[in-house]
Amino acid sequence: MSGSGVFDDLDAYIAAPRITGLVASPDGTRLACSVQTLSDDRTKYLTALWSIDPNGTEPPRRLTRSVNGESAPAYLPNGDLLFVSKRSDVAGSKPQPREKEAENAKSDDETPPADEVSALWLLPSAGGEAIPVVRAASSIGSVLVARDSGAVFVTRGVLPGDARTDGARRKARREAGVSALLHEASPVRHWDHDLGPDQTRLFALDGSFPDSAAAVQLRDLTPDPGQGLEDVGTAVSADGSQVAIGWRTALGRGQEGRALTLIDVATGATRVLAQSRIDAAEKRDCDEPAFSPDGRFVVCVDERDSDYDRAPTRTLRLFELATGQSRDLTPEFDRWPSAPVFSADSRAVFFGADDGGHHPVFRVDIETGDVVRLTTSGAYSHLCVAPDPTTLFALRSAIDSPPVPVRLAADGPGQQPVVLPAPGAIDQLPGRLIEIEATASDGVPVHSWLVLPDDASATRPAPMCLWVHGGPLMSWHTWNWRWNPWLLAARGYAVLMPNPGLSQGYGDEFVQRAWGKWGPVPFGDLMAAVDAAVARPDIDETATAAMGGSYGGFMANWIAGHTDRFKAIVTHASLWSLEHFTGTTDHPGSWMREWSHPLERRERFELNDPSRHLNAIRTPMLVIHGDLDYRVPIGEGLRLWSDLVHHGVDAKFLYFPDENHWVLKPGNAKVWYQTVLAFLDHHVRGAAWVKPELL
Repeated sequence: MSGSGVFDDLDAYIAAPRITGLVASPDGTRLACSVQTLSDDRTKYLTALWSIDPNGTEPPRRLTRSVNGESAPAYLPNGDLLFVSKRSDVAGSKPQPREKEAENAKSDDETPPADEVSALWLLPSAGGEAIPVVRAASSIGSVLVARDSGAVFVTRGVLPGDARTDGARRKARREAGVSALLHEASPVRHWDHDLGPDQTRLFALDGSFPDSAAAVQLRDLTPDPGQGLEDVGTAVSADGSQVAIGWRTALGRGQEGRALTLIDVATGATRVLAQSRIDAAEKRDCDEPAFSPDGRFVVCVDERDSDYDRAPTRTLRLFELATGQSRDLTPEFDRWPSAPVFSADSRAVFFGADDGGHHPVFRVDIETGDVVRLTTSGAYSHLCVAPDPTTLFALRSAIDSPPVPVRLAADGPGQQPVVLPAPGAIDQLPGRLIEIEATASDGVPVHSWLVLPDDASATRPAPMCLWVHGGPLMSWHTWNWRWNPWLLAARGYAVLMPNPGLSQGYGDEFVQRAWGKWGPVPFGDLMAAVDAAVARPDIDETATAAMGGSYGGFMANWIAGHTDRFKAIVTHASLWSLEHFTGTTDHPGSWMREWSHPLERRERFELNDPSRHLNAIRTPMLVIHGDLDYRVPIGEGLRLWSDLVHHGVDAKFLYFPDENHWVLKPGNAKVWYQTVLAFLDHHVRGAAWVKPELL
């Protein structure tokens, strides 16, 4: 796909295919990736599954084509591919020949129509149409397959009570017109949805599956989980005998933890490997588990949770299942490991971690603890281990590359991956990417990415937009469809993307130096980065703007109250009044670990609250917020907008009634970019204000 047309035309950009996932078959001969494409009416994205050649010689081949899309792919040992979909037919046209047989596999007698809930389907490796396997009263969520035995597990939401009568209870609520939820513990929301009355539960598929869908039964392994399985890591042993879960645990006073828990599949008995306790000397959360292929070990991400004085730190913890003993696998590794997977021979663990504006793949030997960085640049995810211990597969992206599937050597340091042919490749960008470094006031180096348009030069310096990342415990290191700097580069803007204090990938002390100082320390780092960028002859120092979303929006608001150097500021899903935010966000207990409660310790709120600096704001601002955002609730955007209007600031408010923390619908995403670009052009370049046509 040519890059120039994609970035010059928002319609082409919105329609570009987007790879979102990758899985490998147990024998390593098949890869399937999830690809988002625009629906025929251009109102939503649908996910289809594509076959990718692990050898890189054959072109990609689309596997699924239903009108409702497919997701959550997982291979069986024989190469059959499981997936989740609301499809009710074959390729959008004919009824399934085994539709009646699959009806008998449902979990109760109140199963909704097929296009209302997602069911589990199977695509035979030998060819032919997909076969429905399990339909239930609620949608199937994730799918897990035991690598050797082929045992299958799924998650789905169930109302409190017996899963076999879930449909009847749903029908009773629906017919009574009841939508109310009774909460007896915090939290009550997560990102963009209410918690409850559904409970996410884990089910084993029992019976002669996959030989006969009619014989499949769902066996509830977690009959009373509360919200324990909400958004946590889950893994299954190679033989299918055990499941490991980073079980979400209530700790009192709104605090949560994650306790690494094993479930015996045969009996349903649970065993806690690592408890999370709020009264522990060092509270630890264990999540993102993975089993070793030989069944001896479980590895997980072990996070020493934050408190008022200490930022969190992370390591990998290795558990020996026979004894329950554990040890720190990466004690000297000063980065934050994530998504660990074992090597095929169970002798090493692969993982990713932010490092200097990248997210490389690392390998740690479980005997020696030696850590090797395998890749030099880019950001890697969805690591897939081949049975051949010399080979890995993954998705690689970068600031200048959307995700693509790649093949890696499992033990080669400093390597460049082999890119495998796949949909959605972009072969041309409207500019170039460089790295710059500044020095903060305390002498600490601050790293930034700088995107420069093609024609930026000393004779034609480019206007520049500072972008502040969210989190704040994140970094700029990967491709982002929602905040894509190349759209601005195509219109002549440079984009500065710094990683200030609180950013991952520069060591624990780099985070700690800004802990509890969200405003002052990152602000100083950001201004140092801006100073270094505008000192370049190809940047126009007199034509700059600042933008950010979430924490980046908080920082945009802070910048507005502390400097007039920018011509315009865009603040998306932003924190404005910290005292109000910490009580209305979806997980208030998590924030109060760092902030405390405003009635108990006010000094940190007073130090960092952007709203206290309203009277200093002179810069025109574009406020953007979605009504379904529960992480940064709409009240933050409304209060910010109201305060700006009351104080006579030149401001606009772009409001999305049906979007959450992110703007996901294609039409809304297009309007988002149109409005931001028009606002920047007006205030930075002096162009006439032109409101997007559909607004």
